[in-house]
Amino acid sequence: MLSVNHLTFAYGRDVKPVIDDVTLDIAPGSVYGLLGRNGVGKTTLLQLIAGALTPRSGWVDLLGYDTRSRYPRTMAEIMVIPDRLQLPAVSIATFARVSAPFYPRWSDDDMARCLDTFGLDPRQRLDRLSLGQQKKAFMSFAIACNTSLLLMDEPTDGLDIPSKEAFRRIVAESMTDERAIIISTHQVRDLGQMLDHILILEPSGIVLDASLTDIASRLSFVTSDSRELLARSLYARPTFSGFEMVLPNTDGSETRVELEMLFSLAVERPDMMRSLFLTTPKATQDGN
Repeated sequence: MLSVNHLTFAYGRDVKPVIDDVTLDIAPGSVYGLLGRNGVGKTTLLQLIAGALTPRSGWVDLLGYDTRSRYPRTMAEIMVIPDRLQLPAVSIATFARVSAPFYPRWSDDDMARCLDTFGLDPRQRLDRLSLGQQKKAFMSFAIACNTSLLLMDEPTDGLDIPSKEAFRRIVAESMTDERAIIISTHQVRDLGQMLDHILILEPSGIVLDASLTDIASRLSFVTSDSRELLARSLYARPTFSGFEMVLPNTDGSETRVELEMLFSLAVERPDMMRSLFLTTPKATQDGN
């Protein structure tokens, strides 16, 4: 559905690229988590995918069209929920009524369902809502557009605990076999087990591109005081009862993927992660 091809981008002609030769394939029917340290380029990558920035090289193909061309038929298939919102001084209902015609699969019922889940009234004015309420209102609109591609940049920032639970429920209910969702976040605990696929971006590029099923088949996440296990661990951190560890999965049993541990391992040992999960030509040529 979505293909990112050797994408490179820099904020200036003579500066180091923020995004350097990134290649990805995004399939419908899955929720992707885009993880990375602050400033690594997650927001930039989402903007490039949406066609809001022009790459130095490479291109993004969505359903057969380059998103940078911003054809109406392509823009109708992309919805972006940015980290920071600038919404007009109108009611939620007015905003939806004016904006909905640009999206052919718009659903009044989906909008009403999302607003009800978030506890919002469509008569409320957007400019009088808190940051968290504005996010919930715009998220409701974005879900109701039923675009093929939904990009979310730090969607849980500004949300309280009940709202984060409502967010997870709404995303789960809105998934179809025709839609892909990419969620950029540094708050991995907020996402729980709602993700199907993990992307980890580092300054050196993508260091992990794998489904949770694939990750669980290759890595084990355990807590133990065993020194023997500690010696074999790929990454470990102390706890009150021993160590939390990431180990090679040698017996085929699956453990729950701990995203914080996975992310820490990727940051500390990116070359190892590439060699374990990536099979792209670039990784092969680099010897990783």
